[in-house]
Amino acid sequence: MKKTKNNKILIEKIDISKIYDPIEAIKILKENSYTKFEESIEVAINLGIDSNKTDQNIRGVINLPKGTGKKIKVAVLAKGEKQNEGKDAGADIVGESDLIDSISAGKIDFDLIIATPDMMPSIGKVAKILGPKGLMPNPKLGTVTQDIKNAVENAKSGQVQYKNDKSGIVHAGIGKMNFNENDLLENLKAFFTSISKSKPDAVKGSFVKKVTIASTMGVGLEVNLTSLR
Repeated sequence: MKKTKNNKILIEKIDISKIYDPIEAIKILKENSYTKFEESIEVAINLGIDSNKTDQNIRGVINLPKGTGKKIKVAVLAKGEKQNEGKDAGADIVGESDLIDSISAGKIDFDLIIATPDMMPSIGKVAKILGPKGLMPNPKLGTVTQDIKNAVENAKSGQVQYKNDKSGIVHAGIGKMNFNENDLLENLKAFFTSISKSKPDAVKGSFVKKVTIASTMGVGLEVNLTSLR
């Protein structure tokens, strides 16, 4: 959140030290939106993990029940019939060696790339480009698969990939400001449930420490964990 004149007004107006019921927090964010663009609603979940230990880090994917409101540009790296499967499912870009060449040249005109397993040797050639951008296909995230149709449709319908950062916090968008309150709440609960179920065996004690929601330019509001269960 950028500290602007409007933010200062919101901080004075809203009690940011309070822990809110989720639906109340969502209503406050919607009622106090002042931007000319459609803000996103984002969630940050603080986890009781040591991110320096690999066996405590989490990474996963979830299909939000009400979608994200964000248009995702999907690329498919495959051969022959699997390219057609991608096109039919709504992929924006399909290719084989030509797509690898484009990536090598620095042309990355997509938000997500899905690949069939037989294309992984080719993907390896551009791993140093895709990896730092968080675009490397991964079987655990469903982006390396033979089921291209399902993967593309999931990506287009509101799939969210997540992983914790170095501070042990997971960030994700759960919708847009124009979503109704109940749809945002449903997405928030679904995301919270997915994270809660991903607790690594190596983590002892409390896993989810804190949940905060905010709009793109608004203040962060902590929400009651019990109400999300």
